[in-house]
Amino acid sequence: MSTIPVPVPSSLITPPRPADPAAVKVGLERWAEQAARCPDQDAATFAREYVEDAAGRVLLESVFGNSPFLTQALISDLPFVRRLFTDGYDSAFDAELDAIRTELATEREMPRLMARLRIAKRRVALLTAVADMAGAWDLAQVTGALSRFAETALHLACDHLLVKAAGAGSLILPDPENPSVGSGLIILAMGKFGARELNYSSDIDLIVLYDDHVVQTTQPDNMARTFVRLARDLVRIMEERTRDGYVFRTDLRLRPDPGATPLAVSVSAAEAYYGSLGQNWERAAMIKARAVAGDLDAGRTFLRFLVPFIWRRSLDFAAIQDIHSIKRQINAHRGYKAVAVNGHNVKLGRGGIREIEFFAQTQQLIFGGRDPTLRTSGTEPSLLALVEAGRIDRSVADELIQAYRYLRTVEHRIQMKEDRQTHALPADDAGVAALALFMGYDGPEPFRTDLLATMTLVEDHYAALFEEAPPLAGSAGNLVFTGTEDDPDTLETLRNMGFGNPGAVASHVRGWHHGRYRATRSTRARELLTELGPALLEALGSTPHPDDAFNRFDEFLARLPAGVQLFSMFYSNPNLLNLVAEIMGTAPRLAEVLSRNPNRLDAVLTPGFFDGLPDRQSLAEQLDLLLAQARDFEDVLNIARRWTNDQILWAGIHILRNITDGERCGPFLSDVADLALAALEPRVTDDFARRHGRFNGHSVAILALGKLGSRQMTLRSDLDLIMVYDVPPGLGTSDGPKPLAPNEYFIRLTQRMINAVTAPTGEGRLYDIDMRLRPSGNSGPLAISLEAFTRYQLNDAWTWEHMALTRARVIHGPAELASRLNNAVREVLTRPRDPDKLLRDVAEMRVRIDKEFGTTDIWEVKYVRGGTIDVEFIAQYLMLRHASDHPEILSSDAATALRAAAQAGVLDGTVAEDLCAALSLWRRIQGFLRLTTEGKFVADKAPAGLREAMIRAAFPERAEDQDFGFDALELLARDIAARAYRHFTALVDEPAAKLGQATPAP
Repeated sequence: MSTIPVPVPSSLITPPRPADPAAVKVGLERWAEQAARCPDQDAATFAREYVEDAAGRVLLESVFGNSPFLTQALISDLPFVRRLFTDGYDSAFDAELDAIRTELATEREMPRLMARLRIAKRRVALLTAVADMAGAWDLAQVTGALSRFAETALHLACDHLLVKAAGAGSLILPDPENPSVGSGLIILAMGKFGARELNYSSDIDLIVLYDDHVVQTTQPDNMARTFVRLARDLVRIMEERTRDGYVFRTDLRLRPDPGATPLAVSVSAAEAYYGSLGQNWERAAMIKARAVAGDLDAGRTFLRFLVPFIWRRSLDFAAIQDIHSIKRQINAHRGYKAVAVNGHNVKLGRGGIREIEFFAQTQQLIFGGRDPTLRTSGTEPSLLALVEAGRIDRSVADELIQAYRYLRTVEHRIQMKEDRQTHALPADDAGVAALALFMGYDGPEPFRTDLLATMTLVEDHYAALFEEAPPLAGSAGNLVFTGTEDDPDTLETLRNMGFGNPGAVASHVRGWHHGRYRATRSTRARELLTELGPALLEALGSTPHPDDAFNRFDEFLARLPAGVQLFSMFYSNPNLLNLVAEIMGTAPRLAEVLSRNPNRLDAVLTPGFFDGLPDRQSLAEQLDLLLAQARDFEDVLNIARRWTNDQILWAGIHILRNITDGERCGPFLSDVADLALAALEPRVTDDFARRHGRFNGHSVAILALGKLGSRQMTLRSDLDLIMVYDVPPGLGTSDGPKPLAPNEYFIRLTQRMINAVTAPTGEGRLYDIDMRLRPSGNSGPLAISLEAFTRYQLNDAWTWEHMALTRARVIHGPAELASRLNNAVREVLTRPRDPDKLLRDVAEMRVRIDKEFGTTDIWEVKYVRGGTIDVEFIAQYLMLRHASDHPEILSSDAATALRAAAQAGVLDGTVAEDLCAALSLWRRIQGFLRLTTEGKFVADKAPAGLREAMIRAAFPERAEDQDFGFDALELLARDIAARAYRHFTALVDEPAAKLGQATPAP
């Protein structure tokens, strides 16, 4: 640990040398001009004599050559300057406070009040700065004077506003001569103001409360509005900039949950907040809280209520972890040892003032509950109290106190120059050199040496604090979400993690810690979240879309009913946290499923989750077991949705982790849909039959087409269905209380089935259903009899409907009806047909699709030439053309049909393999994009992580090939598409063109 002594610059003994000789010359000229035209002859004479005095001239030159702000303050008010240098700093200060108390005690005009307070602030700023520069006041006197003036200004402003509110009939003042006494208005000073340590250009941190049990009013319903208005006017009085300047910038963001509460908070609400939602950083802030204006007795009573919140007698281990975490977040990058001077922030930067304050506060929080001697508010007294309590060595306290005084002096010199609320050293060498002179050094190098030594010393002591605490996993920089304002280093850390809007991320994380979500309202949940924060943010930041991932996680968190269990799971299973981050960042469909029921994560922790997806038999047994527990029809719907979404999550995670891919997952997702529909249909029918009865001997089958029919479902596929029923002839109406004719009965039953599948519940919707492939499309009935279906397909269906029928598969129904329906479909598909008409129809349909949806985007795998449609059209064309002679080529799966066609000799084997390879690639890509992308995939805008994941999904065997990048993937995909398109052209387009009835697509 460093033992370099903290320097005591000569500025604490004599005024510093001027850094700008030209400014000195201009200042002296302005001083003389002001003396010449000053109407106060005593002040004018004083000014002329003072500049001739050797000591006086040195002080004036120091002011003129170092601070434009102080120069203006000095020259613009010669009568006050005379009193200042004649009466002395202490007397002049006391006289100014007495003057404003007298002048403003009965002031009822807000503009006059504001003007006089601003003049007083300018005078106090000048007085404290000159006393500081001349070495007449030490740091405690400077900060104490600024704090006393702030208290006086607030007291006068509060009295003024309370009298105004009483005059308007909003309040009743128990003592009109002393408006604040008994008023119930509480103004708490926080931070440096509370500790009487205001810096030179500090803002003041306040909490405005009103004791709703003390306030007297004839308008109790307007109480909240009255005090919010008062708080707003108080801020205006203090910080509004006028021609006279301002008093203090005022910050009310340390009140309970500032993002969700009004400017003034009732004591009842504040007590409830601190009793259940108060955070450890707020406990640290409350160490310095002090009632400074308004009803001081009410304020002190409230602070006594907070004693158990601030000072826990037995601090539990989780709370200590939280305090450790705050410290470690602030200092997570402590291994970086280069502390610079240029541009360094002496308050928030490494080795700065904040680290000294935190050094004391954290130990006060841990030990102050059992040792009341540690319940001090000032930084220096707190360090000395820690010595007396045996918590730190006296040498450590002495070094930190000396460093604190030095850094606060640097801070004040920075702020005195232009009266700017800044803590950053000049960014350029010339600025640092000027500051060195203002600090009393002869040049910049000794100043740099002393400053670096001071910050290194602070950093070493700070790094030793809680050395036994393990580092936060994976943290790569500051991650501080305490307080109410963004920490600049934290924003930079978030930006480096990949977040495009770090301010929004920081704001949301602060919201979590304020308990705005149910999951973060318990103290334990917030402590766990503090510990998890760095790892969580790093995991989200490493996803392809960090901001989207964070927003989805925030939505996920907002829906959680409680947080401790899940956060504990994350804490115990870091891989689970990484998986959730990956889902949030790359799998929107899974993120939605997970958000609806976070308990689904439990399954991830079960043995065998990543081994392989279950087979159909296992799925059926699992679903039957769950449905057996259903108490009513609503329960059936929710169980079916929950179970289905569980399987979708399972499949999606396997795709995400490259355990399977979109093609291999298709049959599993199809089994899930098959079983869900098969389980629902009899229950929907039973529910429907309670009202409308049944037909004796009737049966219903579900015919699937599209992706479900071909067993190539994706995570987002809808269901193409046709409901086919069979009723014995001669039956008039159903036998229920509300009988229906067969057509109407099955149409309404089908509608009930659609509603059961698509209606959203707390578990989401099961699937979207598309019935447009039924006979006659949207104009046809929702359900059709087997006889009508067969007749329509044999006599009236278009070629495109027969193409769709090649993917038909009966997924549910009595064996006898299923057999008859399958035979009907087979009869239609194996009928001999006019090959030329078929060829023209297929070609014309592809032209129409290309005209409406045509694209050159290779990632639009359905519509791009050589994509899914071209390959499936070839398979469907071959089946319709040759099934009459080769019925064995019929298959609802295009790849199986193509290989069977090659086996039957109606398709070249090499062509079949080319087409099957293309179809397999498109299925893998589509399955991946349905998992990871909302809307269109734009390769040029896709993050590198998503592009790399696409390579693994499309060609897992090439994933480790360093030479096979995304550009290579795109070139290979285009080559595969071009080859498939050439086959389509040769098999369909060119023969059709020769017939003269169709134009091949360009």
